[in-house]
This record gives sequence, structure tokens and C-alpha cells, in this order.
Amino acid sequence: MFADAEGWIDNVEEVRITSPAPRDTWWQLVESDPLCFMYQTPTGIDAICAAHNAHDESRLYEFPDGRRLLLPLYRSRLAPVAMSSLRSPKIGGVLAGEPVRASDLRAILADLAALPNLRRIVRPTALQSEAWIDAAPEDVSSNECVSHVLELDEDFTRVFKEKFNSQARRAVRKGEKAGLQIEHGDARQLLTPFYELLERSIDRWAAERGQPLLLARWRSRRSNSLERLRRTFGTFGDACRIWLASVDGKPAAGIIVLFGRNAHYTRGAMDKDLAGPSRASFLLQKLAIEEACSRGCRYYNMGESGSSDSLARFKRHFGATEYHYPEYRFERLPVSRWESGLRGAVRSLLSRRNR
Repeated sequence: MFADAEGWIDNVEEVRITSPAPRDTWWQLVESDPLCFMYQTPTGIDAICAAHNAHDESRLYEFPDGRRLLLPLYRSRLAPVAMSSLRSPKIGGVLAGEPVRASDLRAILADLAALPNLRRIVRPTALQSEAWIDAAPEDVSSNECVSHVLELDEDFTRVFKEKFNSQARRAVRKGEKAGLQIEHGDARQLLTPFYELLERSIDRWAAERGQPLLLARWRSRRSNSLERLRRTFGTFGDACRIWLASVDGKPAAGIIVLFGRNAHYTRGAMDKDLAGPSRASFLLQKLAIEEACSRGCRYYNMGESGSSDSLARFKRHFGATEYHYPEYRFERLPVSRWESGLRGAVRSLLSRRNR
């Protein structure tokens, strides 16, 4: 149970909280929530914890009227609680067997505000964005996130005709005629060639952004080393699928997609010189969306788009809807402001060096 947090809630109900959440209850909520994605499941949290040396800190909220909500969370093992960051997955938000109410979320936010961690960061799933926006008090610190989500149909032919725009359909047909070699498998089979392609993509992104190559590679390997990706995606088994397209034996484009009740396109990489003319990226997305339909997924989350107009435009070609939603931060010290200032100083330094 918890107390009111700075007057956010007028009549706080008594709520029973269990952390970490019992796995049997967690799986029950996974099965009952039509908006669930793999990172919200026990398997998803286990994958994150394996990759980041973290604890499962999920929280089960049981309300007096019998409603149950579960918020997946984790924190690093390397820092004491008072110095640690408590985080939700990138596709986070609560699991529930019925539509989430703003009053439920206000109670959860009040609980997070009272926890002793240095930082508590929760990022709702895009599909719950309206409820979270209605629930949050005005004085909560937040960052805006942008994601694109495609609503699916079991009949992929209908999705292809009615969701994909004409440019996407032409690009897919061009990819099908380009003589691409397509491989499809799990992390054990295709993660290594995908990673090699990802490293080439990092070099291209660094050049496009005017970043020093060594810095870009260091940042990528720090967060996306091959070993960390193996610990993450190897946990999912058949729920993790990788598509790789090659031109004349050379990898041109690759994507990683997680499948559960819904599908999540979580990683992509390409060799622009090879993938561009062949339209490999369009063909791979078509194949993944087709599999999502065949598995009965209702949604295909194409991930965060940030401020990239070109990335957002690519996702809209497939009929994905753009969602704007907040990431909430509770901090005992202004860590986010310090981090933002440091990133700004680094960008300024790099800009001066590249003049």
C-alpha cells in the first residue's frame, strides 16, 4: 500500500502490490491482454535482465474490486537501490485483462513517485497513450516518444491491398523480382551475419551525422554488442525471427521481429548501396508482416521513429499509424538534465571539429 503523492489522487484506494510479480499471474494477464507485446511478458523481462545484468522488478497491483494490473520493470544489479534506475521496457505500459482506467494509472504513478530509486522511468506502449496522458499530473517530467503501429488482419492479402500504399506495393514487387537471396531463421542461425550488417550501418549513420567513426562504433558496441544481442534474442527462441536479404551473396538488409500476441519490429540494418536499388527493406517488412498475420497478431509495432522524417515516412508506406506518447521520469536528482547537457556539449564539440 502507499500514500498519496503530492495530492495527485484525492481518494487513494488500498492497493495490494507484489514485486516481483508472480509469474503465474503474469502469464494470465499476458493471455488476457490483447495489446500485449513480447517485452511485456516474463520472457521479455528475462531477456532484458540477461542482457543488462538486471533484476526483475515487475509490480503487480491488485485493486479492492478485483482488478489486477501489472507493470513490467527492471533495474541493474550493479548499483544499490538508492543509486539505481528503475525502468520499463521500450514497449512498456501495464498489462490488464480489461481496458485501463486513468484512476488505475494515477495510482501506479503515485506508487512509482514514492519508490526510493534514484530514477524511475516508465514508457507506456503507444496503444495506451491516451489513458496515460489523461492520468498523469501536469508536473511530472516527461519526454515525447513517437512510434508507428500497423493494425493487422488475418488475411494478409487485404492488408497488402488496403494498408500498404502504392509505393510500398511497387517496392515489394521490385524486391521480389530482384533476385534477392532471402534467409529466415532464429537468433542462433542468423544473428552473426545480421550483426555484421549492423556494424556497416553504424559506419553509414556516423558519416551521415558527421560523428567520429570510432565514437559511433564505441556507442553502438556498448549498447548493442554481439554478445548482448545474443543474450537478449537467444532467450526468445522461435518467438524471435530474423530475415536477411543478400545480393550476389552479400548481405544487403536484415530485420529482427519478436512475435507474441502481437509483433514488434525491434532491429533493422542495411547496406544502402545494395538494399536501395533492390528495395530489400520493403520486401523484408512485407515478409514479416505476412508472418504476423499468419500467427494471428493484431498489431505490428514498427518501433520508435524519433525525429527522423525519413524513418516515419518509410513506416507510413505500410499503413502504420503514428502515435505520440510520453515517457515519464521521476528523479531524486536532475540526472536527465545533466545527461542532456553532456550530450549537447558533445554534439557542440563534434560540430566544431567537423567545420
